[in-house]
Amino acid sequence: MDLTRARWRKSSWSGGDGGECVEIAADLPGAVAVRDSKYPHGPALVLTPGEWRAFVTGVRSGRLRH
Repeated sequence: MDLTRARWRKSSWSGGDGGECVEIAADLPGAVAVRDSKYPHGPALVLTPGEWRAFVTGVRSGRLRH
């Protein structure tokens, strides 16, 4: 998937200390992309909207922890 025109935004869950910085691009047709903001030219994980909702639900509920 071509992500060159994606509009990335930093997640509100990202730390302010330059550490855990996650960016998402939700303006893609049928997809949500996730990347590490420290490596903007590195790989991105591309999820379906349903997969993204399941991930966010898991994080918010505490089922997914780091």
